[in-house]
Amino acid sequence: MENRNDLLWSQLHALTVIAQLGSFTKAAQRLGMSKAAISQRISELERAIGQTLVQRTTRSVRLTDAGQRLVDDSSDSFAQIARSLAQARDAAGQPRGLLRVTAPVALGRQHVAPQLEGFFRQYPEVRIELDLSDRIMPLAQEGFDLAIRHTSTPPESHVAFKLCGSRTLLLASNAYVKRCGLPQHPSELAEHACLTYLRPGPVSWLFERQGPVIEGLDAERHRVSVSGPLRAGNSEVLRDAALAGLGLALLPDFSAAAAQRAGRLRELLPDWRPVGVFGDSIYAIHPWSSTTPRPVRLLVEHLREALRAGFEAQST
Repeated sequence: MENRNDLLWSQLHALTVIAQLGSFTKAAQRLGMSKAAISQRISELERAIGQTLVQRTTRSVRLTDAGQRLVDDSSDSFAQIARSLAQARDAAGQPRGLLRVTAPVALGRQHVAPQLEGFFRQYPEVRIELDLSDRIMPLAQEGFDLAIRHTSTPPESHVAFKLCGSRTLLLASNAYVKRCGLPQHPSELAEHACLTYLRPGPVSWLFERQGPVIEGLDAERHRVSVSGPLRAGNSEVLRDAALAGLGLALLPDFSAAAAQRAGRLRELLPDWRPVGVFGDSIYAIHPWSSTTPRPVRLLVEHLREALRAGFEAQST
């Protein structure tokens, strides 16, 4: 290979992507090439520089000190090039490119995926890879451009766009209420079959009494330990179990709204607000950058318009 720096730019860029994602496989996916091809680029860069830049094992990829220095010195430049290219594409007219998006399973299935048809009609040159998972994954490390998150506190290290509010509801089927009775106070839930989210340790639910705030007094709160026949890591599973009359459940409104509107689930303890179970808003979150790529911005605007009324007001 000739000793010309301009012949090493693609190899150096591959190194920065590996450093960001921590994986040859993920870097190859991000760059649209095979794992063998990206490995070849790193080997070429190491031969040209005369130093080992990446230490590979069967379980991990780690940059050497020389490799890390090289990445630290060049990452900002590649990020600026990416921003400049994005701005040039935006100015060229029709938005295009690939967006990798992640969302929780229930929210993604019921409310994000159904909105994509209209988005594609408007922007046919944009492609989307939608990953549905209830596992919270780091955006940059996993190569996502946008995450739809159900939270009260979006990370300050990212750019967060609020799409709409969200409520947590205590719900049960009419059959369950007829069989087991209607609770009048959170303390009574200890005697009921409660369908709970899969989290470590014993489960307790915290409720806050709703109503006008009296100056100088904190809102009344009550915490109750609960148990029941089913714990699950997905709100649709808990919703379906509640529909089957197995117990009562705390559910996000986006997962249960259709069943509630149809009269198949009823809200319990409406004067008490569940606290700390799920977030109170839906956000679209983008890895921090000084500018937001136009396709990302357009998708956020599309989802914000589609979801702005909230979930209880949406039609089935």
